[in-house]
Amino acid sequence: MITTRAPELREALPGGGALIALDVGTKTIGTAFCDAGWSFATAGKTLPRGKFTADKAKLQALIAERSVKGIVIGLPLNMDGSEGPRAQASRAYARNLEPLGLPVLLWDERWSTASAERDMIAQDFSRGKRAERIDSHAAAVILQGAIDALAGAAF
Repeated sequence: MITTRAPELREALPGGGALIALDVGTKTIGTAFCDAGWSFATAGKTLPRGKFTADKAKLQALIAERSVKGIVIGLPLNMDGSEGPRAQASRAYARNLEPLGLPVLLWDERWSTASAERDMIAQDFSRGKRAERIDSHAAAVILQGAIDALAGAAF
C-alpha cells in the first residue's frame, strides 16, 4: 500500500510500530526512525545512493535491525503543491519498495531541508557536519511531521 494520507497508514498499522523515513536524493538517502508509539523522530544514517538493488539491501538491513513496520518517504512537491520530476522519482522509489511488504506513506517534504539546517545551525553544527548529516536530519523533520499527523495533531 502506498498512500499520501496519514489516516490510511494508521489504519494499515493499528498497533503502531517503528517507522523509517527516507529523504531520497540523487546522491544520498537520509534515514530517520521513530519509536513504536510514534512519539518522536530521530535522525539515522545518511546512505550513499547507488544501484537500487544495493540500496534496497541496505534499507532491508535497517528495517530488520529496528523491527520497522512502515515507511515514510519524503515527497518533494513544488511550492504550489504540484508534482514535478523529483516527486515522480519519489513515487517510483516507493513503488520499487513495495516488495518489502510494508505500507508506505508519501509525505510532503517542502521546507524539510531548510528546517533541518536551521535546527543544526542552532545546535552549532559546523558547516562540514551539516553537509554530512543534512539528509538524515531532513528525514527526521519529514518523519516528525508524519507522526504528528498519525497521532492526530496535524489534521
